[in-house]
Amino acid sequence: MPDRKIKVLVVDDSAVSRASLAHELESDPAFEIVGSVPGGAQAIEALATSRPDVVTMDIHMPGMDGFEATRQIMQTHPLPIVIVSASFHPGDVAKAFRAMEAGAVAVVEKPPGINHPDHAVAARRFVSTVKAMSEVRVVRRYPKRGPSTRPPSQPVPVATHGNIRLVAIGASTGGPPVIQKILANLPKPFPVPILIVQHISAGFAKGLADWLTSTTGLPVRIARNAEIAQAGTAYLAPDGCHMGVSKECRILCSNDPAEHGLRPSVSFLFRSAAKNHGAQVAGVLLTGMGRDGAEELKALRDKGAVTIAQDKESSTVHGMPGEAIRIGAAAHVADPEGISLLLQSLVARETRPTSIP
Repeated sequence: MPDRKIKVLVVDDSAVSRASLAHELESDPAFEIVGSVPGGAQAIEALATSRPDVVTMDIHMPGMDGFEATRQIMQTHPLPIVIVSASFHPGDVAKAFRAMEAGAVAVVEKPPGINHPDHAVAARRFVSTVKAMSEVRVVRRYPKRGPSTRPPSQPVPVATHGNIRLVAIGASTGGPPVIQKILANLPKPFPVPILIVQHISAGFAKGLADWLTSTTGLPVRIARNAEIAQAGTAYLAPDGCHMGVSKECRILCSNDPAEHGLRPSVSFLFRSAAKNHGAQVAGVLLTGMGRDGAEELKALRDKGAVTIAQDKESSTVHGMPGEAIRIGAAAHVADPEGISLLLQSLVARETRPTSIP
């Protein structure tokens, strides 16, 4: 039993849901529920007295919804916020990812009722996510007050053995808003395919793809096994399947064992990209806990690929990119804007979108 319990504030407009979520968390002796409130405004008021380590936040609530509550909390009392949602309505899914952009560290499915066949699996996923995210060190999000005074990132000259024909991106904690920013800043149409592995709770991949499509101007969709990856499109790994790529640029979905406890894993994607496309790949490793993808980014670099890791200052968690930097896997280190500029410079020689031959 831990010396100090993880203190949780539960925010949900349904009393039944609040009681259920509290029950699931308290079934693990690591947790202590220090507050349970029905809305965003009450959550902000409760922070001063309850002093939680982590907040579970519903999105669809009357009055102040979960997005606005997250935005205000991250500006005034920054701490890890886990978005908990049972609704897959497109508007609510969009708000969930906007909340991540505002500073929430994860989104997870609200466990269904105790008699539902998926209850046990979803409850374990919920509890483990809250536990892991309670350890994330977050930073205050300041409101935007006009144009940034930060000097713009500049493209970095890149030497490569061959034209870049494929971009492979891996991300975990804090990844969705970073991916959104990178894709939004790319030229359209983008002249090569983009393959993305984002660690995210089951059930949210389709919502993430739809949100990215609607906010970036780049088509993003869930990958299908054996389809040819087309330039100008980004492909997101499906729930529960590794995603790789063949020499012919066919997407390969696999049920091979999890790597680093994860499926899909970034390692699987980077390894197949290194094997089948070598120097024609740009590999990008973004914010996330753990080591997934770091060794395989090094394998990409050893093959002559261009390798990029997100910098510490812009990362929610610098575990994955930090490990890549430590072992010499990253030829370049940049913030999301700089990563977009790097990718743009790499493919500038391409004149029209085509699939890889």
